[in-house]
Amino acid sequence: MILGAHESVAGGLHLAFDRCRRDGADALQLWVRSSRQWAARPLSEEDVARFRAAHRAYRRPLIPLAAHASYLINLAAPDDAIRERSTEALADECVRAEALGVGLVIVHPGAAMGSPPEVALARVGQALRRVCDAVRGTKVRLCLEITAGQGSSVGCSFEQLAEMLQRSGERRLGVCLDTQHMLAAGLDWTTEEGYERVFDGFDRTIGLPHLRAFHLNDSKRPLGARVDRHARIGDGAIGLGPFRRLLLDPRFAALPGFLETPPFDDGEESYAQGLARLRSLLS
Repeated sequence: MILGAHESVAGGLHLAFDRCRRDGADALQLWVRSSRQWAARPLSEEDVARFRAAHRAYRRPLIPLAAHASYLINLAAPDDAIRERSTEALADECVRAEALGVGLVIVHPGAAMGSPPEVALARVGQALRRVCDAVRGTKVRLCLEITAGQGSSVGCSFEQLAEMLQRSGERRLGVCLDTQHMLAAGLDWTTEEGYERVFDGFDRTIGLPHLRAFHLNDSKRPLGARVDRHARIGDGAIGLGPFRRLLLDPRFAALPGFLETPPFDDGEESYAQGLARLRSLLS
């Protein structure tokens, strides 16, 4: 697996590569627009040029890049206006990613908010189809992230992810698996037997070729808690050991794995520690 982290873009998108260098990241996930606001300043030619130059200068061959879509996006929303705004925002995320040379856009599918799950899944599928139509001809691959099952969020099982992908009718879509979300959703990948069961189930239900990235996070809550609460690598309910099996799996050798772990108490990022701990498992 290619190990990286979700780095800050404070001060400019291109500065994320300085933080990659600080932490020793071989892959980068970032925000390409605000994660908490609908409004987004258009990318300037200078923004794009600086980012692409920093990417080229960082390392050869070029490291994998992914954008995490805004948390405001809810493709399953029963409110038509919110769903429309979410669809437009996600299409804009993909356009920005294409301009910057970012290959993946990873999105949480959304929340049903009182709607029957099957209706919510159908809404997501329709929205994904519209987004893909809007960015037809680009190289960006849009990925659904498995969720922890918190509240009314959809996408917390392989079956729900498969249903949304199937309803979209788009073969270019992929999946991002978050290690904490899987545990919280009741998918115990941490034991040898559970690991085989989980990934065999993914292959049967969705297909391993659709798996495009991982989020590597420990968990503050136990198996099946259905709560999205990340912990630093090795400090949570997953522990360090189970990550070794995942990192050494040859099926995932070419996939990026991005840390999204919380900072230390003093506010400093934990990524350098997390990446060092993960790499210690490979020696």
